[in-house]
Amino acid sequence: MSADVDASKLRKEFGRTKVREMREFRGEHTVVVKLEALKEILVYCHQDLGYDFLLDVSSVDNMGEDPRFEIVYELATTDDRKHLRVKAPVAEDEEVPTAVDLWKTANWHEREVYDMMGLRFTGHPNLKRILMWEGYPYHPLRKEFPLAGKPSEMPDVAFSGVAPLEGGPFVTSAGTDRVGGEPRAKGES
Repeated sequence: MSADVDASKLRKEFGRTKVREMREFRGEHTVVVKLEALKEILVYCHQDLGYDFLLDVSSVDNMGEDPRFEIVYELATTDDRKHLRVKAPVAEDEEVPTAVDLWKTANWHEREVYDMMGLRFTGHPNLKRILMWEGYPYHPLRKEFPLAGKPSEMPDVAFSGVAPLEGGPFVTSAGTDRVGGEPRAKGES
């Protein structure tokens, strides 16, 4: 069985009102679903279609469109025979149901989406920032965030000095040869 067959099964099982669109591009299959049906479709993909591996959860900022965001789940099987992309549009004020109960790795992926885009996940066991510090008021991957960043008060745990490497597990060599200057484990030549 392949992802195109699975996409058709999803359309048959959930109908056109829940599975709004099916796309194929260069052998990759994507289904676009309603946000209200996302959780039950992810459950079906996991339990009935055998997608036991969550590769990634990401989001897209379509600033100026309504709804503004898309949430994207990259599903696969551990034997790498099937890959399916599931997308759902998300408005600014909507929340996405968590998938942590289906795939434990969704915990970190959803936290990153929350941190960088500001999308919230209902039912998430620990929805807090993962890259930026708690209290940071912005979401850096949103399109309105300036490329140069925004000034802010950093907490005491952050520093902008040179990171100390002496005594660490890696060594580097200065010079013009890029390969020779790459970090490597001590004792490797």
